[in-house]
Amino acid sequence: MSTRSLRVALPTLAAVLAACVPLQHPTARPEYHDDFGTPVGTRPVADGGDLVMGLSSEPDRLDPTTSSSLYTRYVMSSICEKLYDLDAGGEIIPQLATGLPTISADGLTVTIPVRTGITFADGTPFDANAVRVSLMRHLTLPESQRASEMGPIVSITATDASHVVIRYERPFAPITAALADRAGMIMSPTGLDDSFGDHPVCVGPFTFVERVPQTSITVVRDPRYYDAENVHLDSITYRIMSDANIRAANLRSGDIQVADTISPQDVDALIRDPELRVLQAPSLGYQAVTINVGNVDGVGEPTKPIDTPLATDPRVRLAFSHAIDRQSLVDTVFNNWFEPACSPVAPQTPYASDASNACPDFDPAESRRLLTEAGVRIPYPITLQVSNTQDILRFAQALQASVAEGGFELEIVPVEYSTLLDVQKNGTFEALALGWSGRIDPDGNTTRFLGTGKAANYSGFSSATMDDLLARAAQTTDVAERAALYGQVVDVLQRENPVIYTYRLRNLTVHTKRIAGVEVYTDGVVRLGKAAFMAGED
Repeated sequence: MSTRSLRVALPTLAAVLAACVPLQHPTARPEYHDDFGTPVGTRPVADGGDLVMGLSSEPDRLDPTTSSSLYTRYVMSSICEKLYDLDAGGEIIPQLATGLPTISADGLTVTIPVRTGITFADGTPFDANAVRVSLMRHLTLPESQRASEMGPIVSITATDASHVVIRYERPFAPITAALADRAGMIMSPTGLDDSFGDHPVCVGPFTFVERVPQTSITVVRDPRYYDAENVHLDSITYRIMSDANIRAANLRSGDIQVADTISPQDVDALIRDPELRVLQAPSLGYQAVTINVGNVDGVGEPTKPIDTPLATDPRVRLAFSHAIDRQSLVDTVFNNWFEPACSPVAPQTPYASDASNACPDFDPAESRRLLTEAGVRIPYPITLQVSNTQDILRFAQALQASVAEGGFELEIVPVEYSTLLDVQKNGTFEALALGWSGRIDPDGNTTRFLGTGKAANYSGFSSATMDDLLARAAQTTDVAERAALYGQVVDVLQRENPVIYTYRLRNLTVHTKRIAGVEVYTDGVVRLGKAAFMAGED
């Protein structure tokens, strides 16, 4: 689809939904249950086989330091292990580390024990110094997306072959959780340069072979992997298939064996297919509309004023939030599969509270009152850039009708997903709809997006109050205290609204019953590293 704008002249949300979205209001959802997948275990599986996954969007560069795409995490999970990982229960477990960190009494020194006696895919020995090199790159590379996730680090040293020590300016409670994601991915120090993302080399069940832009990424089994005896597939091909209907059709035909981000329009039928298994996991993340309030020269550059009422007047942004009928949108556009979201703090985590779960009322009259008070013309025009996938366009068109009731004229501009990632970094947008897959620690959902000058502060928002709250929340390990502070963060957010949260999806992944060992947790990553064809099925 081109990037032409969409103007849908529909008088009410109900009219949009009746016209283009089947109205479904089931009173019960018996198939709505968590299923994270199961390891191969003792089931008889084949040794070998080439698995194909239908990938809903193209990843950005395969560089854990600079990447900001969920889909890159899918691929990297098979080729680039981390110091820590999550298990199905959301607990942090060692991966390339051999145990959880030891933290000094003052919280300023974090000691991480790491594996020895293993190698990267290129034969380079893995040790504490290799870990130090990767962590320093994550921390210091100018275009790094990881630095803000790692906290106020003073130094990183390898004290011997099996221990890395991180020293902090002040305590930073989220560090272990950060190292269970891309900040914990360890790259081979041999040839580690700016072109790493074109030929990534790490420790993992598979190793990178080829990327055909906009088509596929192929990885093959790595015989050097330390747990190679539990790797069963010969290769995995991640085939780019942005159309949800095509992914579903290819699953049924057997052309692919796994597909991510299944559309709520398809999932009920797929659940009834006896040859398929639908994995379901709640999300730690969110979908949102980001308002550009100061990102003029690109993320990370000093903010500059944007002379529009939307950017300068919080009343206009608050009006937009009140104009969104979140519950009706998710119930109808997504057939009740998703949930409204009003905050970056996932409600199922121990850091959630009544304050962080609070949601602005859908109140079109209040929206119009705020716009009138702000002295802007009604309808107030906003240009919203969105990903050009079917479900997102359906949501955007329904959102367009919802906010029209509140006095807004929304112009929708569809953009390719990979291009949209660049748009938000470059600041070339007025408003933009994108999501975040979420992290187990709320710092990963907040600081990098809301802290002044942070690498993913795409809105260009800056608030001393917000910065103070985020810093205090990251310093303490007391869960109740952190929950209270994140409640205050949400209060500031819902007054200023640089990011307006809309809904929280469920991670819906489908695989054929010819394979086993596919797992998807609340972090949204589809894990294929230990998957296998059932015996006699490859």
